Amino acid sequence: MSKVTVPEIIKAKGQRKLCMLTAYDSAMASFVDQCDVDIILVGDSLAMTVLGQEDTLSVTMEDMIHHTLAVSRVTSRSMVVADMPFMSYQVSLDQAVANAGRLLKEARAGAVKVEGGSAILPQVRAMVQAGIPVMGHLGLTPQSIAQLGGYKVQGRGEAGEKILQEAVRLEEAGCFSMVLEAVPPGLASRITSSLKIPTIGIGAGPDCDGQVLVINDLLGMNTRFKPRFVKRYADLAGIITEAITRYRQEVLNGDFPSESHSYKDD
Repeated sequence: MSKVTVPEIIKAKGQRKLCMLTAYDSAMASFVDQCDVDIILVGDSLAMTVLGQEDTLSVTMEDMIHHTLAVSRVTSRSMVVADMPFMSYQVSLDQAVANAGRLLKEARAGAVKVEGGSAILPQVRAMVQAGIPVMGHLGLTPQSIAQLGGYKVQGRGEAGEKILQEAVRLEEAGCFSMVLEAVPPGLASRITSSLKIPTIGIGAGPDCDGQVLVINDLLGMNTRFKPRFVKRYADLAGIITEAITRYRQEVLNGDFPSESHSYKDD
C-alpha cells in the first residue's frame, strides 16, 4: 500500500472525511498506520503526553526529530506530519526553511505543521517555495498559550472574522491543509466552505473536512486532563493499572515467575 500524498489529501475535500491521529513512537505509530489512518501527527503535544512537561513550549528540534523518525521508520501508509516546535520558525525565513528541511531530511516527515496566521505568512511561503509541504493551525494555538491567557475557545464574535481571514491567507501562502482547534462549530463550517484545502478539526464541530485527536486521549490513557472535545474510545488507564497491580502482587506472593515462565536446568 502506497503512502498518502499531499495531492490525495487535497483531493479528499468534499469527497470523504480525513482521519488524523497523533503518535510519538514506533509502537503506537504501527497500530495507527495499520488502521488506515490518513495522517499521523507527531505533535509537540509529546511534551505533555511523553516528556512530562507542563506545555508545548519546551520541546526542541532534537525532540521532534527523534520522535518523528521513530514514527516514520514504521509507517508505510499514513502521511507523517511533524510539528515545528516553538521558536523553530518564528525568528527568520532562513531558520524556518532550515528547520523544516531537517524534519523532512533527517526525520523523514512528509510535511510540517506550523501555528499562527499573518505573522508567519512569509515563513510559510518560503517553506513551500523550498518544496516543503506545510499544514497550518489556527484557533487555539498552544505555542501562544501565554498570549492567549490559557486553553480557551477562540474565534467567538468578531474574533472569528480574523481567524477566517487568516485561514484564507494561509491557503494563499501555500498551506495544503489546516487544523482548526477549539473554535465554534459555526466558524469552523464557514472556514471549511471558504477554503479549497481541507480543514481538520479538534474541538471545532462536525463540519470540518477531517478530525484529529491525541492518541493518549482517545485511548483513555490521560486521566488528569479531559477537554470537552475528547471522546474516549477505550480505558487503557484502567487496563494498564490493573495489569501492573496484578504483576506486583504476584511478585510479592511468589506466584511469578512460575515453572512455565522459567528455563529448565538441562
